[in-house]
Amino acid sequence: MVKKLLHTRMRVNDLERTVKFYQDALELKVARRSVSPRGAQIVFLATPNSDEEIEICQLPNSPAVQVQPDLMHLAFEVDDLAEFSRQLEKKGFKLSDGPTPTSSGSVIGFIDAPEGYEIELIQRAK
Repeated sequence: MVKKLLHTRMRVNDLERTVKFYQDALELKVARRSVSPRGAQIVFLATPNSDEEIEICQLPNSPAVQVQPDLMHLAFEVDDLAEFSRQLEKKGFKLSDGPTPTSSGSVIGFIDAPEGYEIELIQRAK
């Protein structure tokens, strides 16, 4: 039986650019770095208030990553999406979609990460 989710892996073309995005835009922290037996450069990012990590991987001599639109996304909860968006803009980032109220009373928005991965930001209904 599965006990819990440990991490989600995303392969990228530019490891350092992607790590910098997650650090600057979302203020995630690097938990650790390693090199896999196949030579992949790996960075694990800690996620706030969660045991799950995001694994960012750059595999040498592999085809370029081409993320299809709406293939997958990561979702993060924020307290106040409007304020979070203002802080993102101060850092040079903009929402690519939203903010959009949902039928549940939540408000969602998206920001594009490098390689075309989407990040969903969710302000839950109060």
